[in-house]
Amino acid sequence: MTEAILLVGGRGTRLRPLTVRTPKPMVPAAGVPFLTHQLARARAAGVEHIVLATSYLAEVFEPYFGDGSSLGLHIEYVTEEEPLGTGGAIRNVASRLHSGPDDPVLIFNGDILTGLDIPALVAAHETTGAEVSLHLTRVQDPRAFGLVPTDATGRVTAFLEKPQTPEEIVTDQINAGAYVFRRSVIDTIPAGRPVSVERETFPELLATGAHLQGMVDSTYWLDLGTPQAFVRGSADLVLGRAPSPAVPGRCGDRLVLPTATVAPDAKLTGGTVVGEGARIGEGARITGSTVLAGAVVEPGAVVTDSFVGAGARIGERTILTGTVIGDGAVVGPDNELREGVRVWCDAQIPAATLRFSSDQ
Repeated sequence: MTEAILLVGGRGTRLRPLTVRTPKPMVPAAGVPFLTHQLARARAAGVEHIVLATSYLAEVFEPYFGDGSSLGLHIEYVTEEEPLGTGGAIRNVASRLHSGPDDPVLIFNGDILTGLDIPALVAAHETTGAEVSLHLTRVQDPRAFGLVPTDATGRVTAFLEKPQTPEEIVTDQINAGAYVFRRSVIDTIPAGRPVSVERETFPELLATGAHLQGMVDSTYWLDLGTPQAFVRGSADLVLGRAPSPAVPGRCGDRLVLPTATVAPDAKLTGGTVVGEGARIGEGARITGSTVLAGAVVEPGAVVTDSFVGAGARIGERTILTGTVIGDGAVVGPDNELREGVRVWCDAQIPAATLRFSSDQ
């Protein structure tokens, strides 16, 4: 298995305002665009050629990654003029693959942080002779996911939409967003129209008697679809809980990139990342958060489990907990923003304007 398709065309609407100016896979996690971690893990698993299926803000990928040689890869880019869904995107890039009809092709979504054992998934695919093999993971509450039950040998028996009642929860196994396709199967996906592999391709293959194999791998897995999940994923990369060869530094409580300045008495913990050119003022306390390039956290501010966009400014004594601050936004001194608040790019919040508690 030396080829892969990476699906990076989504608009990332659940992540806004992080994705207003940046496509989801290019939002920084642990100091580099999240996509860098996926590419590095694929390369470590033996992948040499990757095709990126792009759509939203497609023009930003190639200037950053080029031909992939800096990562030891050969990267090609294919842009969808209209969104084609997961299956349509896979079919749309098929002409760029070099694999033979029976060769395995790795396919994964651009918003999943995982410790998946990729060689083990490929090995399971080859030893079982499956047309498609799926990475499955177990979750405590499967109600928000499509369920994928399997038999005693791991062969997929059904694809079930999100269960609505306890009786419908027949398994805790869900589709984890990474697949190995037999190359010839990709060519059976209809071309030129939107197709969902989850709702159309996989159920139709199953209905025709195709062999779909599931491999349960319960290592680290996180869907980075929400700002809270993205912040957590970045912190887990820095802390070493999520594996990646692309973290630009040692794992630990903090990752401070070159040219950032941090006051000696500022406290950074919980996998906090401070981007290049950012400034952290005296007495600031930042826990489990991401502060992007050029942002400023002024003295005495307290930032917890939050995302501070590029060039944003957080005023003195302001408290952020579980919030997202868009690029270029300014939150004045003595504000208090709590769980779920999203401040849009370039917005300005005057001093002492928003609070969830007394100002004393």
